Amino acid sequence: MSEPRRTAATPDRRRPPRWLRPAVDYGPIVVFFAAYLKAGLFAATAALMGATAVVLVLSLVLERRVPAVPLVTAAVVGVFGGLTLWLHDETFIKMKPTIVQVLFAAVLFGGLVFGRSFLQSLLGGTISMDDAGWRKLTVRYACFFLAMAALNEVVWRTQSTDFWVTFKVFGIAGLTVAFALSQVPTMTRHHVEKPSPGDG
Repeated sequence: MSEPRRTAATPDRRRPPRWLRPAVDYGPIVVFFAAYLKAGLFAATAALMGATAVVLVLSLVLERRVPAVPLVTAAVVGVFGGLTLWLHDETFIKMKPTIVQVLFAAVLFGGLVFGRSFLQSLLGGTISMDDAGWRKLTVRYACFFLAMAALNEVVWRTQSTDFWVTFKVFGIAGLTVAFALSQVPTMTRHHVEKPSPGDG
């Protein structure tokens, strides 16, 4: 007996749960902030490392893959968080956002040098633009990441730990959302319609 065909109304049992992506993106930072409020920066660093490992395992089990961005972030968290705890020096965890942002910028600029848009590879499934639009967006995001790296350096070097933690948890996220919204006009101007399955 043949297997029944899957229709649009038939749920995909292999599709990961909707809570997985927010958990991977925001779960570790929520755990970090909660642990900091209760026990300080070193306990928060250990909690961040543990939460990051947990969400990667969940992603691997439920999605059968680990997204590149969380994987890179987890590697940096592991190295700089480990140095923070080993040397009992909060400098390393404060530098972590700088390293992550610089790495993202380097990957985006490096891709353009070789004629590739890694941003398109990451977002192409949800955003449809022409090549010029992807180049503009890639350059702007790379510059934004460099600006955020510089801003993190200024904040942790000149402000208190309490201020830096607030900036890391709320400031970086808020600025990232504001920047993404500022790029909507560019995405609208360069939008192209995706071909329907029946075309061609």
